[in-house]
Amino acid sequence: MTKIESHAMSIGYGKRKVLNNLSLKIPESKITCIIGPNGCGKSTLLKTIARLLKPANGSVTLDGKSIHKQATKVIAQEIAILTQAPQTPEDITVKELVSYGRAPYQKGFGQLQTKDWEKIHWALDQAQLLNQADRSVSSLSGGQKQRVWIAMALAQDTDCLLLDEPTTYLDMAHQLEVLQVLETLNKKYKRTIVMVLHDLNHAARFADHLIAIREGEVMKSGTPEEVMQPDILRAVFDIEASIVEDPHTGKPALLSYQLIE
Repeated sequence: MTKIESHAMSIGYGKRKVLNNLSLKIPESKITCIIGPNGCGKSTLLKTIARLLKPANGSVTLDGKSIHKQATKVIAQEIAILTQAPQTPEDITVKELVSYGRAPYQKGFGQLQTKDWEKIHWALDQAQLLNQADRSVSSLSGGQKQRVWIAMALAQDTDCLLLDEPTTYLDMAHQLEVLQVLETLNKKYKRTIVMVLHDLNHAARFADHLIAIREGEVMKSGTPEEVMQPDILRAVFDIEASIVEDPHTGKPALLSYQLIE
C-alpha cells in the first residue's frame, strides 16, 4: 500500500509561512481527517501531499521517495485529489466527467480501452451513479454532483484519495451520503482516505486518525478519542468544549462549546 510521510516540511505564500517544519505520517488503509481553524494550513498541507504545491524546505515522500522527484503521471496513479468546489465543464455528462479520471493512464490522444471503461463503471457503481451515467452533471443535485467528482477520483484507481472539504455547501443528509460513500471505499477496498473537514463531529465519527493543526503546526494527532479532548480543542480553536460519547457510534462528539473569554 502507498506510504505517505512529510519530513520537516515548510511552505509559504510570499513571505507568509503557512506550514512550519511539519513532520507526519498518514496511516495506510485508514481514514484521516485534518481539522483546524480557517487559514491554519489544512488545504495547503493536502495540496502539498498531492504535489500541487512544492515545499520551501523538507519533503513529502511516497513509499520512501520524494514525490517532487517523480513523474507527474506516476504520482497521479498513486494519489488522487478532489479540491474545494471544482468547476464542472459545460454540457458534460456524468460518464464523460468520470472518464477524465483515466487521464494518467492515457498516452497522447489515445482512446479509452476496455480496462478504462471497467474502472469507470466500477467508480460509477461505488458512487451509486450508474443510473445517472448519461445525465448532464448540471442537472444533478449538490450531493449527486459531489459524488460524480468522487467517482472521477475513484476512476483514477489510486491507493490514496485526498479530499478538501468534500461536504461543503451540502445539507445534512447529503453530507452523510458523501461521507458514507468514502467510508465504504475505505472499509471494503482499503483505500487510504485523507480529507479536510470543518465539522468536528463528522471528523470524529468517520475518521480513524485525526490531525489537529493550528498556525501551520501539528498540535495533536491520534485517534478521535485522543484528539477530541477539551484541552486540545481549547489549544486549537480557542473554545471551551463539552465532549460526550455519541450513543450511536461510541465516538466522541462535540455537544456544545463556548468561546474562551
